[in-house]
Order: sequence, then C-alpha cells, then structure tokens
Amino acid sequence: MPRSERSPLLLAGLLAAAGVTHFVAPRQYDATIPRALPGTPRTWTYASGAAELALAAGVALPRTRRVAGLATAAFFVGVFPANVKMAVDWRHRPAPLRAAALARLPLQVPLVLWARGVARNGEGRS
Repeated sequence: MPRSERSPLLLAGLLAAAGVTHFVAPRQYDATIPRALPGTPRTWTYASGAAELALAAGVALPRTRRVAGLATAAFFVGVFPANVKMAVDWRHRPAPLRAAALARLPLQVPLVLWARGVARNGEGRS
C-alpha cells in the first residue's frame, strides 16, 4: 500500500484509539479539561472522545476524507488548551511525566500538519 493511502488510515487509527480511551479511561482526560468550560469535565471528555471517533470514521472514508481532515486539524488546535493545562498541572510531577506533558505541546504542530496533508490529498468527491 503506498504511503499516500496509508497515511489517512494511520491518522484514523490514532484518532480511533484516542477516542476509545476517552471512554475506557476517562479520568485521565477529565483532569485536562480547562475549568473555564461550562459543564462537567466528564461531559467534555466523552464529547471529545465521540468527536475523535467521528473524525476517525471521516478520515478513513475517501469520500469524506478532505472535510474530515480539515475538521481533524481544527480539532487538534482546539484541544491545545487541554495540553497546556496538563503541562501546567504536571510541572511538579517526576521528570519523565513532566517531560511527557511538555512534549505534547509541540507535538500538536505535526498532528495539525498531518491532518491538513490528509485533507489536501483526500478525494472528498462523490
């Protein structure tokens, strides 16, 4: 399978795995929800998990890949405040955990670019 065909499926797999973990182990995500958001953290955790599952399906299907890729890029930008909150909250944790939380911040850039690349190469046609 050529790389151009594998890339959207890998992105869809990443999104699906992350989406499932929102439901299997929600507590870890609840802690990253910024307090300024209305409602309960668990609601946001489940909503973002459901969004990731929907985005995974959209990216996996050639017909919806272009739009889903753009929506995925926007989603990755939208969850950045949760990653910032995690990095701030974990600043006093042991060095490996602190490093992992900090590493998530610049990791958003390649994720956004990956999703945009998938959208650019997606069919998005009937």
